[in-house]
Amino acid sequence: MPKQVDKGLRHAAVTALGELGRSHDYRDRADAGHGLAGFADVPEAFGLLLELVLDPRDTFVTRRTTEALVRRKDRIGLTVVASALAVADPNHSDWIHTAVVDVLSIYSDDRDDAMRLCEEMSRGADDRVARGARQLRELMAEIDPVLRPA
Repeated sequence: MPKQVDKGLRHAAVTALGELGRSHDYRDRADAGHGLAGFADVPEAFGLLLELVLDPRDTFVTRRTTEALVRRKDRIGLTVVASALAVADPNHSDWIHTAVVDVLSIYSDDRDDAMRLCEEMSRGADDRVARGARQLRELMAEIDPVLRPA
């Protein structure tokens, strides 16, 4: 019997992590980004995650949040990353790139699945996400994963 998701608790978690994401301490903001990635499917989390990927005070927050979003291995996580990448300055773009490489350079299946999702997203109606998805796909195409299927 599947568990019922308690939307109230999920919303409360997003709210609490959102507060943590406004901390003056970069470590708190990085932890908030990492934790919020698990709630990326909650609509209120999208904007908070986007702000943390584009954190203006410390790119460690950018890297940690991006890694957690890519590790989700789904469209929601990649949508946040693509949306951020489309408007990121060169410094943030570099750290987003580093995080993506760190996560997707091990298994070729993971990289290939992410590339397929980005290809689909690049044809979407949202211009910002589509532009970022194209950039993300180009970045992933340069990754040479260590492990491939037998």
